[in-house]
Amino acid sequence: MEEKELEVKETQESMADYAKELEASFRTIKEGDIVTGTVISVNEEEVILDLQYYAQGVIRAEDMSSDPSYRLMDEVKPGDTLEATVAKTDDGEGNILLSRKEAVQVLAWDELKKDLEEKKVLSVKISEAVKAGVVAYVEGIRGFIPASQLSLSYVENLDEWVGRQVDVRVITVDEEKKRLVLSAKEVEKERKEEETNHKIAMLVPGAVTEGVVESLMPYGAFISLSDGLSGLVHISQISQRRIKKPSEVLKVGDRVKVKILNTNNNKISLSMKAVEENTENGEEEKVSAAQYSSREEVTTSLGDLLKNLKL
Repeated sequence: MEEKELEVKETQESMADYAKELEASFRTIKEGDIVTGTVISVNEEEVILDLQYYAQGVIRAEDMSSDPSYRLMDEVKPGDTLEATVAKTDDGEGNILLSRKEAVQVLAWDELKKDLEEKKVLSVKISEAVKAGVVAYVEGIRGFIPASQLSLSYVENLDEWVGRQVDVRVITVDEEKKRLVLSAKEVEKERKEEETNHKIAMLVPGAVTEGVVESLMPYGAFISLSDGLSGLVHISQISQRRIKKPSEVLKVGDRVKVKILNTNNNKISLSMKAVEENTENGEEEKVSAAQYSSREEVTTSLGDLLKNLKL
């Protein structure tokens, strides 16, 4: 039974192979076509592809990418699937000469437009510094990162960024003008916001903490808290007495105690007035408790005296 199943399986496999060969024999590849192949071998000079065709495909190193820092042995390995444009149907040795560079020029722009729409984060290596920015390649396409889009902080020396691997987002794609603009700042800003929001989510409403007044506005005071966070004490929450402006009570640099009211919409709402109220209530409770203890002691002492008195 097992032998019969094995024979059937081998027959099916041979028929499948025959079907592939038959399909390849009817297939016609011509110059300008974009074909897909699997990498069979790679060396410093060329890549050999299996095109499921009677002839193999060859991509020379210089036809792989426009990126001057591109290294064939580092970027390609056997088993990879590549798309390339047919440059010649015969390179003189019976192989089909292909160009990955040309295919990228056709296919990459569509992919970059998709990356723009999806706000995809791409990892790129900065290859050179130019006037007002740096250059990085995406799929062989030259992209420009303006100095203002490199980081959240001011970038003084662009040369220091050459060779760095950075995460970027596509912000401009213009195929007609061959213009690709990238931004590392957008990715950094988004990640910082996520980190800040996570820290805010960890705060407990009702907790009392300390902070430093970092700025005064007509509507309240911004307080610098620990972990790089900042919260607002609205003017109505600064003092128990009515004030017309925060500067009547506070000045920049003051260290204050504040109570966390809420963290709605990832904004920290604080109160100084609530801390004052809690302090006063706490003192009243202590006084009441002390008075109660005193009365109890007096009553007990009087009872003892009467008990021992003989009438």
